[in-house]
Amino acid sequence: MQALHHAGAGQAMAASTAKALVRAEAQGLASHGLIRVAQYATHLRNGRADGSAVPRVTRHQGAAVLIDAGQGLAFPACDLAVATAIATARTLGVSFAGVTNSHHCGVLVDHLRAVADAGLVGLAFANSPAAMPAAGGKHAIFGTNPVAAVFPRRSADPLMIDLSLSEVARGKLMVAAREGQAIPLGWALDSQGRPTTDPKAGLAGSMLPLGAASSPKGAMLALMVELLVTALLGAQFGFEASSFFVDEGNAPRPGLCRAQPWRAGGPGCLLRTHGNADHGHAGGRRCAPGRRAQNRPGTASRAVGADDPRCAGRTAAPAGENAVIPLLSQTAAIPYSDLLAGGFSTAAPEAP
Repeated sequence: MQALHHAGAGQAMAASTAKALVRAEAQGLASHGLIRVAQYATHLRNGRADGSAVPRVTRHQGAAVLIDAGQGLAFPACDLAVATAIATARTLGVSFAGVTNSHHCGVLVDHLRAVADAGLVGLAFANSPAAMPAAGGKHAIFGTNPVAAVFPRRSADPLMIDLSLSEVARGKLMVAAREGQAIPLGWALDSQGRPTTDPKAGLAGSMLPLGAASSPKGAMLALMVELLVTALLGAQFGFEASSFFVDEGNAPRPGLCRAQPWRAGGPGCLLRTHGNADHGHAGGRRCAPGRRAQNRPGTASRAVGADDPRCAGRTAAPAGENAVIPLLSQTAAIPYSDLLAGGFSTAAPEAP
């Protein structure tokens, strides 16, 4: 958390962001975990994100609410959007919440965990900087534009679905590039529009849409999300935003939408969802949506400091201070279930 704070994030922003990154790392989602600390810190220092921003409700009319993130990191604005949407859905039966002037939102479905805890069904979608061509194209015009959903279940973990509309999330290329690994053909194109197994070339080029080898459906879904978010929220188009994966550039200002209906279909729907999600998986190796991450060990494995390679070069504290990230270093002793339940303090320990 101190790494983000030293880069310019306010205390609340740093705490909310650090909690989200720890949660992703604990689920085994390295592409959206601690490796993002360096990226976010650099964007804060370079003015691509405003660390002093405080999200606010700019419009609340009926079931619809609009949150302005003030060009800050996305997580505090997402927290406010979800809390407001849950309260609204309890009163009106449904809610639609949007976040604009934002930044990278992390694991999209994680923002919906509170929705499931409240007994609600949640849907979410977001746009992002251009990283993907139209079907048959060579140059990026769409973001990978993730979509997510959560469905509560009686006496069981919620069913969680989260996917980008590219073949894989772009963060997987970032992880492969950092680890010096090749990527499979069919994930990305280089800057000349040629298929590549080099993750660095893929990051400089574009991602392939979901199912691009046989169908334009992934690209059309990305276009649908792009137009919904920009039309409804006034968010910046993906092709207008600088990539998340470059240090310099403009404030990306993507948009995020969430819809929360109140117990759609009634209690019986929750029981049917439980049965349908598990049907056919009991005897095989495949997992129901969200189960892989939930089955991972329940504790984040180790402390993380300024010398961690995922934070290398970006998390330096002022001279004479230790740049250990307190929230992350605490997690070695915190069960994952307690972390998700909020059973710990987000206050940073005093620097040694």
